[in-house]
Amino acid sequence: MTAFKTQAHIHSLDGKMDEITILEQVGDNDYIVDYKGVKCHALFNWFNGTYYADDIYTIVKEN
Repeated sequence: MTAFKTQAHIHSLDGKMDEITILEQVGDNDYIVDYKGVKCHALFNWFNGTYYADDIYTIVKEN
């Protein structure tokens, strides 16, 4: 998968939209994304066609 930018609902913004970068797919509807320098998990809602990034509870820690 090639990284790409798109709009997503952001948890820390109470669901308001902002730009994220999709970095990789790590599971069935589980994506690692970058939001303003924070790597976190996101999912895609097939019903409304938008991503939801959780930059509060699913931050990816570097080893």
